[in-house]
Amino acid sequence: MKKIALNIKNLNKIYKNNIFALKNISLKVLYGDFFALLGPNGAGKSTTIGIISSLIKKTCGKIKIFDIDIDKNHSKAKYYLGYVAQEYNLNQFETVENILFTQAGYYGFSKKCSKERIYKLLKDLNLFKQREMIVRKLSGGMKRRLMIARSLVHNPKMLILDEPTAGLDIELRKTLWDYMYNLNKNEKKTIILTTHYLEEAESLCRNVAIINKGIIIKNTTMQSLLKKIDETTFFLETKHPLQKIPNIKGVKIKKKDSYKCKISLKKGTKLNEIFKIFDKTKIEIVSLRNKSNRLEKMFVNLIEKHKT
Repeated sequence: MKKIALNIKNLNKIYKNNIFALKNISLKVLYGDFFALLGPNGAGKSTTIGIISSLIKKTCGKIKIFDIDIDKNHSKAKYYLGYVAQEYNLNQFETVENILFTQAGYYGFSKKCSKERIYKLLKDLNLFKQREMIVRKLSGGMKRRLMIARSLVHNPKMLILDEPTAGLDIELRKTLWDYMYNLNKNEKKTIILTTHYLEEAESLCRNVAIINKGIIIKNTTMQSLLKKIDETTFFLETKHPLQKIPNIKGVKIKKKDSYKCKISLKKGTKLNEIFKIFDKTKIEIVSLRNKSNRLEKMFVNLIEKHKT
């Protein structure tokens, strides 16, 4: 029997005037899973994560992190958890390495004990050269990578990522996808991801829950979810001229000009297959956008079904 990393039972959050942010939700995430929590704006994703991370007070319900009740042993439960917020929350006048050493100190690690791990994180996230730079001089992508490094300083068992690639270009997004994928695969970290990019969730996650108006309306595998989506069209732009169109099963590619092409995915085809083939053929993708928002369409369909 697989160990449960996160167990949520009958969780509610009620604000003033009897406004429900979460309505009796229950959810389980298994150890070592890469789990997506999806939903439109205001659905309850950030509230759920805020309660798990002890940043928001719940109204009622139970939450256990690796079988530790967050109400009964908050410190131990928090030690198992790393959290990357959606908004930048870094001291703008601290250096990169000082932020990480300070974070290590919060968890009882001395500078001497934490130095090796911190320097490894900086190297893995391509921030080592910027370690003595103050935060306000970093680019948005560097700040995002620093927040991820900070969340991993104490080597938590579970990592929660709230919109980790929002506003980043496709190249940096893909770099972070690779890093998160390796964290899950090689270090067996349980990762929970919220995102508005379905291509991000389908590239990384094995299981998914969809929340709307504070209610979990779908809890399934990513593979099952993708089977419900009809053919989808993307527009893709490359850094260098396309000499030859790659042949990918389940994918139709129509060249628009030397740098741009139209890509249609058949039902059940993962966008990740495109990235793999393009990487092998040394074709660098600089932008990728939906012709239509298939995630939004899927939400509408699921919500309509939920009403009936």
